[in-house]
Amino acid sequence: MIPVSEIQRRRDMREPLTFTIDPADAKDFDDALSFVIMPDGTYQVGVHIADVTHYVQLGSKENQDAYERGTSVYLVDRVFPMLPERLCNQLCSLRPGEDKLCLSVVFDISRDARVLKNKVCRTVIRSDYRLNYEQAQQIIIGSESTLSSQFPNFSPPLFSAIKTLRFLASVLRRKRIEAGALDIDQEELRFVLDEHGHPTDIYFQSSTDANHLIEEFMLLANRTIATLLSQTGKETIYRVHDKPDKEKLFLLHRFEQRMGERVPKSTIEMLTIRAMAKAVYSTDNIGHYGLAFDYYTHFTSPIRRYPDMIVHRLVAKYILGERNVRLDSDLPEACDHLSAMEQNATQAEWDSQKDYQILWIQDHLGQDFDGSIVGVTKYGLFVRLNDTHCEGLVPMRSLDSGGHLKLDEKNFCLESKRTKQCYMLGDAVRVRVLRADPNLRQIDFQLL
Repeated sequence: MIPVSEIQRRRDMREPLTFTIDPADAKDFDDALSFVIMPDGTYQVGVHIADVTHYVQLGSKENQDAYERGTSVYLVDRVFPMLPERLCNQLCSLRPGEDKLCLSVVFDISRDARVLKNKVCRTVIRSDYRLNYEQAQQIIIGSESTLSSQFPNFSPPLFSAIKTLRFLASVLRRKRIEAGALDIDQEELRFVLDEHGHPTDIYFQSSTDANHLIEEFMLLANRTIATLLSQTGKETIYRVHDKPDKEKLFLLHRFEQRMGERVPKSTIEMLTIRAMAKAVYSTDNIGHYGLAFDYYTHFTSPIRRYPDMIVHRLVAKYILGERNVRLDSDLPEACDHLSAMEQNATQAEWDSQKDYQILWIQDHLGQDFDGSIVGVTKYGLFVRLNDTHCEGLVPMRSLDSGGHLKLDEKNFCLESKRTKQCYMLGDAVRVRVLRADPNLRQIDFQLL
């Protein structure tokens, strides 16, 4: 129960239509959107973020543990949360039908998606609906008459809000890309596990308009907070992304021009990501190349990322002017630590996926699959299977017993001038699964 005194010192936003959109299996909900049509026809859109630092005080054991972890870690079969379950899944989580404390950015937006003004404030909200991405996507592509028969709690105002927010998000996304943001939609690898935890299927969850809806408003909030903090002149944490290596980008551009439609879009996206620097946390703002933002930070996921908690405290101190707020010390050191912990978590998640891919493919030894070449090295070809993204090596010795194939790094290929044989990045191939070694995390293919 939230004390009345706490509610009274906040902006009460329990009346506007409010909802969350998350993966179907999510247990913690740290962001919600509210939507109101104003009398003049403009829109008021609230981006509400769980007020984690209200409950987790600097100097507490919970805060120290969260800082040391840096982030939640999402493995295939389990989650290692940054915060205790009573906080991340209960007290802070923006569950429907419950009053929750938030730190919010409320935007006034025109009908053509121009941000007219914003207001940062502490709020109390009550989420009306908990939607997953599939449900939100059905609303986006469906008709009101069809959906009213499919959803027992169907609401015409929710239908209208989702449709409008989807339009606004599409305009925001288009403007970002026109400004130079990378247009890359990465598919999320998902596993179906049986009762023993063994993978029985692997599939991809592609980004939809529902994903873009949430993404654009979270990006807008993060960008707004970073800009406001930069204007205070105080030291703060930015999420920065350096420009890519010029030579790698030049070679990629030349390769794309030369190959045209022969190379799948996914291969070009993969090469683009490989050419990119890694995004990190820093007090030295160099902008975010991938998003084409001059100012960017992480504000919208404090349940699972410690940098967002730091930013919440900075917002309270420097934007809201709250004098009694304690701040994390030595922000440059925190940036280095949190960037390292993020990389550790990412590596652990990749390793977990690879482990379960190998478990799956061990059930398919000797079987043939379609794939594409995603890497050319002096050791052979790396091939990724189309349907599961299981990646393995076709060893050089099985391709070229005579030693005629040579690596052409600039043209992303293995080529023999003598035999005219050529294996190029992006080429479609068919392979047979020969071996799967869980200890080495290695899969070997035979090219057919």
